Amino acid sequence: MKWLIGCLVALIMVSSALAGEDPYIAVVANDINANTFYLSPKYVQFLYDQTIFAVPTTGEQFRAQTPVIQPEICDTLGIGSGPLGNQPPFTFLGNPNARATAGNAGWFEWYIRLPKKPVGEINIVIQCGIIKPNTFADLAFAAVQYCAAETGERIGDGFCSHQFVDPGIDPIVPAALPKIIATASPGPYNSFTPFNLTAYKNPGTYQLAFNAETKAIANDAVSQVLNGDNNTRILLKSCMDKTVVVKIPVTGQINALGQTENDLMEGDLIFVRMNIPRQNTVDIYCHAQSLRLMGLGESPF
Repeated sequence: MKWLIGCLVALIMVSSALAGEDPYIAVVANDINANTFYLSPKYVQFLYDQTIFAVPTTGEQFRAQTPVIQPEICDTLGIGSGPLGNQPPFTFLGNPNARATAGNAGWFEWYIRLPKKPVGEINIVIQCGIIKPNTFADLAFAAVQYCAAETGERIGDGFCSHQFVDPGIDPIVPAALPKIIATASPGPYNSFTPFNLTAYKNPGTYQLAFNAETKAIANDAVSQVLNGDNNTRILLKSCMDKTVVVKIPVTGQINALGQTENDLMEGDLIFVRMNIPRQNTVDIYCHAQSLRLMGLGESPF
């Protein structure tokens, strides 16, 4: 009998230890309803019905400077109307997009609630459709197969042309790259003043530097507060993931802006804004699920 009781106690202790952390993926609106066109089966298993966790969907949204009326250009099998197939109505997999075109400024915003209390760094993963200027007008849904692009790309003369450079010349136009702002705000189970998140530069040493007096995190070769300045630029490739690794906030930690961080809880709202500069060289298509949060969180049960 003692042996049996000992085994039961050990089993309970092991079960408690194993109930701690598991992956989560969060998108705008209830995560379980995410469009699986953008997710592998491996990722789908980490989508949760956040309402079961009592995490509300209120406040979760996608906004853009331009209307969300564009097709999903990453679906190469999409169909449009008109002689070139580039006119609505469109039929495609995925979500409707907003668009920022070459030579024009624009912005995209995502508001996403954490489905679980994070226990590690938070990945902000961005995936937008990007093509060379005005190529959807001629190639419709085939544009991404022939004229895919990356932000900051040097565009050559002529239609769908890439400009190659010689040694000593930056192949990227830095001023054309999008800039990122990211903040955390309290949800129903937390209370703090909103603050900007800090990203690790990757690859890097991951050794944070702190001010000797204030203990604030420094903006340096290792980390960068995500406040939308010139050091928050990112390079996106068409229809592929770009990950920004955000340091997990710590209660009492001062960031490079002098703001005080706070431990995050399930239901806290992460806001991300991507500003497109006027120097933009490509056409950028983003939608509600172009940004997702990925990490490890405490199991609610």
